[in-house]
Order: sequence, then C-alpha cells, then structure tokens
Amino acid sequence: MTAASGRVRTVILGAAGRDFHNFNVVYRHDPSVEVVAFTAAQIPGIGGRRYPPALAGPLYPAGIPIADEAGLEALIARGGVAQVVFAYSDVTHEAVMHLASRALAAGADFALLGPGRTMIEGRRPVIAVSAVRTGCGKSQTSRWISRRLAARGLAVGVIRHPMPYGDLERQAVQRFATRADLDVADCTVEEREEYEPHLAAGNVVYAGVDYARILAAAEREADLVLWDGGNNDFPFIRPDLHVVIADALRPGHETTHHPGETTLRMADVVVVNKVDSARPEDIARVEEAVRAANPRALVVRAASPARIAEGAAIGGRRALVIEDGPTLTHGGMAFGAGFVAATRAGAEVIDPRPYAAPEIAAVFAAHPHIGRVLPAVGYGEAQLAALGQTIERAEADLVVTATPADLGRLIRISKPVVRVVYEFAEAGEPSLGAAIDAFLARLGVQARGRGR
Repeated sequence: MTAASGRVRTVILGAAGRDFHNFNVVYRHDPSVEVVAFTAAQIPGIGGRRYPPALAGPLYPAGIPIADEAGLEALIARGGVAQVVFAYSDVTHEAVMHLASRALAAGADFALLGPGRTMIEGRRPVIAVSAVRTGCGKSQTSRWISRRLAARGLAVGVIRHPMPYGDLERQAVQRFATRADLDVADCTVEEREEYEPHLAAGNVVYAGVDYARILAAAEREADLVLWDGGNNDFPFIRPDLHVVIADALRPGHETTHHPGETTLRMADVVVVNKVDSARPEDIARVEEAVRAANPRALVVRAASPARIAEGAAIGGRRALVIEDGPTLTHGGMAFGAGFVAATRAGAEVIDPRPYAAPEIAAVFAAHPHIGRVLPAVGYGEAQLAALGQTIERAEADLVVTATPADLGRLIRISKPVVRVVYEFAEAGEPSLGAAIDAFLARLGVQARGRGR
C-alpha cells in the first residue's frame, strides 16, 4: 500500500552490496518511494544494523533498518509495504521466485531492477569482468587483464564489487594500495581474498558502499577502470567491454542462476574457464549453452592451472585443504583448486568436519555439498577464531591453502603451510588478449604518461 504521504513503501531484499547500490542510484532521492527496510541474507552478521543517515540522504534522517529476510511477511504487514525489490546475487531462479511468491502472498508487488536503471556512466573507458556463478575465475581473469593493461603503460583503477560487512559509514569509499590499508580497514578474510592479490600485482583497489563517489575517486587516478565483479552480478558501472566467465567444471549452470544468466546474455566476450581440468564433452556442452544464450558474443577458452607454490613436496602427507570460502558456500562447489593441486601432488586429504568448531560446523550444515575441504570463512571475529580452532584441531601434517588471502596474518597456524597458486592462462584461439587489444585499438585508449 501507499503511505499517507503518497510514497510507495518499499523493502529491498539484499546481502550488503547490490541492495545498497540500487537504493543509492534509484531510490535515495526519489520522493515517490519510501524504503522502510533492507533485509539481509547469505552473509552472517550483516542484519540488525542500520543504513546510516549520512548514506541514506535527507529523505531518511533516521537511516534505514536492516532486518533478517526470514521475517519478510511480518515486515510487509507491519510496515504497510507495497513493493519488495530483490537485490542480491548467485541464487537459483527458483529461489528468486519463492521469494517473489512470499512477497505476493503477503500483498506486495515484487520487482527486479535492471542494468538500465542501476549502471553508472563513467568518464574513463570501462572493462568489466562478471561470471555466471561464483568461483568461475573472475578475480584471476581481472588480474591478468590488469597486467596486460599495465604493460601498455595504462594506469588501471580496479573497482571491486562491494563487501561492506562492518561500519557502513566508515566504508562508504575505500581505497586500498597496501596491506596496511587492509589492516586499518579491519578487512574480513573474504575481502582480503579479493584485495590482496590485486595489491600484489601493483593495482590500487577501490570498493565500499557509494559507487558514484568510488568511481569518481578511481577516475582521478586511472586511464581505464576495471570492474572486478562479485558473485554472478552484473556491473554497477556501464562497461565498454563486458567479459563474462563460465565454468567448464559446472556444465549446465550457464542459465540456472540469477543474475548470472543476465550477465551471460549481456556479454561481449565469454571466457569458458578451467578447460585444463574439465572433460571435453563438458567444455563442448558449456560452449553450446553460451552460444544458444548469446550468439553475438565472442567465445574464448582459458585454463586455470593450479600448482603447489615453490614446488613443496607433499606427497604421502596428511593435508588439511583450505579453499576460497564463497566459491564453496553460495558458489556451490564441493572443492576448489587446493583439493585439485593437493591430490595431484599425492597428498592424503583429510576430512575437516570431525574437527570443526561450532561456527564452522554450522557452515558445513548449511552447505552439505561441501566435500573434504575447509572453506576459508571469516566474516567476523568469532567465525575467524573458529576457523583457527578447526585448523589447530585437525590431525594433519600440513595445511594446503588455496585462498588468495594470507591467513597467517589473521590467525595462528602452527602447522606448516603450503600455498596453492592458480592464475588465468589463455588456451588457444580466439584469445582474450586479442579481444582486449582490439578493444583498446577501437577506443584509441592511451596512457596519460603518469606512473602507477
């Protein structure tokens, strides 16, 4: 229903990212809409907060509460809500429609906001990297592209999809150039997994909550903006070249999840990744699905070779394998690069579940598809401490970690740690590199002569 003020009372369903962005660019200054609440899902500990007045704007002097999604029906009834807007990523189409059914049954409309209303226009050229699912290889592809651009003398501003899990006002606009910046910002494991490899590659990373201000900050320093997407969401900034990653190890997932199917249909270039680990028939199946959904896109292949760093000998030893957390949880993977590298090297991979602290056991219970690997979760101090306890309890000779974050900086690990390295590698013609070069030539992108 509409409030006496004439404003349409609205709830935004989110997970601390797309929800805030949609509010900022569509609803923040719209006097015809009143957002009465955000809801929280997927990420532990992000509910019970408040979107602060400094970010919410003058129409919201008290800010906006963030409630648990489980109470959606009561929120609609109590708040006289007329509209529910879905705004998070990597969920099945079926799950989105279950939420729609709950909203409709409670008497509200259900809406999705698309790229036309939510993408910000930039002043610099923009290359965006998205994916059809979490864990396809966006970050490694983004880093590879950044190095190729830097080799041409271009200053690259990397803008990362949001992960504002703490003090929202403090996290409005973030700039990370060193690991010390991550420490000052109290970044979670999940944030560090994305930021640390970029910093090691010499990139400056921008992230936060208010992406119009974030984009402006990046453009002051950059010749070109590189959007490094999160989950399977479409970009917040309108791309001039949109690269989308599909996973040859997950054939059939190209059009099953929202908004991954949207990103696939938007793509200029689709990278079918992990062809070095996938069966030929699965690679062909993914490529067929990609061409059926988006026949205009250029389709290229890439590998994601995983190797034990510095050639450490782990054959025959009992190994606890730690993988990138989101890839396993809402990404739906049973294992990742760490398990592949450890088993190929002859290690005996132990099951971490018997040693799991309660907070980690809860993660396994919520995601029963996870195999004999430990997801590197650490959204808060309690969960991070539980991760450390689980590692210490495990009866293993060593720890094989495939998370890009340096866990040793955050938790005590008394066992020897062996890291797994995996990077993007081109796999035949046509190639992503040629597509990038053609894009730069077409736009006439030139470095402005500044050092990085």
